[in-house]
Amino acid sequence: MRVGLATAACAVLAGCSTVEGLFGASGPPLGTPGFVQGFLGGVAAEEPRAALIGRDILAAGGSAADAAAAMGFALGVTLPSRASLAGGGVCLAYDPRRDQAIAATFLPRAPTVLDPGSDRPAALPGTPRGLFALHARLGRLPFEQVIAPAEQAARFGTPMSRALARDLAVVATPLFADPNARARFARPDGTPLGEGDLLVQPELANLIGLIRTQGVGDLYQGGLARRLADASRAAGGALAFEDLRTTLPQLTTTVAVRLGSDVVHAAPVGGSVGAAVALRALAARASAEEAAAAARAAAAAVRAGADPQAVLDGATPTGGGLPAALGATTGFVAVDRDGQAVACAFTNNNLFGTGRVAPGLGLVLAAAPGIGAIPPALPSVLLISNSPLRAVRLAASASGGEAGPIALAVAASEALARRTAAEAVAAPRPGLGDRLGRVNLVHCPGYLPRDPSSCSWAADPRGHGLALGAD
Repeated sequence: MRVGLATAACAVLAGCSTVEGLFGASGPPLGTPGFVQGFLGGVAAEEPRAALIGRDILAAGGSAADAAAAMGFALGVTLPSRASLAGGGVCLAYDPRRDQAIAATFLPRAPTVLDPGSDRPAALPGTPRGLFALHARLGRLPFEQVIAPAEQAARFGTPMSRALARDLAVVATPLFADPNARARFARPDGTPLGEGDLLVQPELANLIGLIRTQGVGDLYQGGLARRLADASRAAGGALAFEDLRTTLPQLTTTVAVRLGSDVVHAAPVGGSVGAAVALRALAARASAEEAAAAARAAAAAVRAGADPQAVLDGATPTGGGLPAALGATTGFVAVDRDGQAVACAFTNNNLFGTGRVAPGLGLVLAAAPGIGAIPPALPSVLLISNSPLRAVRLAASASGGEAGPIALAVAASEALARRTAAEAVAAPRPGLGDRLGRVNLVHCPGYLPRDPSSCSWAADPRGHGLALGAD
């Protein structure tokens, strides 16, 4: 009875919206970890610290888009070998309130005009504006709040993950030819930082701090843009201020196809369409090898300019093959308690991009695609939703170059066969898919937000990632 009276009083007292408003808050405020009690959703990423940051954003009441922005910026600090803030990527997002799926495409593209003095042409950075655009559409917490953990990780240091340490070990010798890269990633004795070593990046922290306080736009058309143009020139990359100003993400509807009562969503890029085509082939009882061939053909056709929706609808793919080597990628997924879901893949078009760090800014410059021996990467993401239920069933991303699409398709197929997320990502795959593919997956067979108890999340056991959630 007292609760009922308090609720009635709340309706007429100005400034009082809840019973807690009368009797005091019962927990942390919105924006503070611990705000969400019980089921908060789940995240999975190829780098553990980024996953922890994403989980904390969900626990603070953030949306999946908030977690995605936080994780994307965090990867620029914790895994700059594959996801520098000077790189780019692609994301899929599902909004259950509108039963709407969108694709955000912000891949690192080549500059319009190549400076003749560039010995290591740099790509135009897509990630900051791309994540800001996604957050502006679906975020809940302030943007400056969700990117602050990345700034703190850069300023105060974060232990080198196994994923970053292994990437660094592969390219340390040529990378350390750049004094700025050597100063950032080498120990005092000149050997590469190893797993567990503290990676402190004050210049990158200052850059993220300026983005946080002055806005993302300043990196593209303000004082920060001019600093980036000058720094890239000093690093042999030579990005033009005008090119930076016109570097914009594309937010579009997804390309989609029905699979039973569900809808499979792909981004309009080769790897994503290839994964969706392979998933359809597996659903039609094709062998894993046949599905892998279909994925390669579809990915190559879309990269060659074929219409992504037509390829997904079954048009015969034409467009040659894929390059022998494709740029390194990484990714993550995030799903919140309300059923909003985001799957993203990021790339520098090469491991550690150009191999140069922009002086004064701390950015690992991504490599310009299509120039020299640098082909565009093959980012692979999928979402599965159900329109009658206005709910999400699956969100997944994959890395591994040519191996990514088939690895993603097999994991999604296993999940749809009622496997848990951990079982799905651990399932065997054909050829390179098993050796090189790395999948992050959140799966809710009972659909979300309809049945949170059905959800599970997993990072690929072949890699060094982490999956987290709470219920």
